[in-house]
Amino acid sequence: MAKVEVYTGSYCPYCTRAKEFLTAKGVDFIEYDLTDDQEGRVKLLERAGGRRTIPQIFIGGVGIGGYDDMRALDDQNKLDILLKG
Repeated sequence: MAKVEVYTGSYCPYCTRAKEFLTAKGVDFIEYDLTDDQEGRVKLLERAGGRRTIPQIFIGGVGIGGYDDMRALDDQNKLDILLKG
């Protein structure tokens, strides 16, 4: 299984949806809560190529975007392939 990382914020409903979706699929993930983490926000900007929106989801070290992007990959039957690594 590929390593899954999710950058979130406590104020973000799409972050909650992303975490619930991954949990429902049985996917373990590492969460980085950026609510009070300025250093983490800087790291995310670097990793996400300047994207400031959250959630930002990385699978196997590759950024796939946010919740809607992840759902689109799932609808196209591509998400499970990425998760398998």
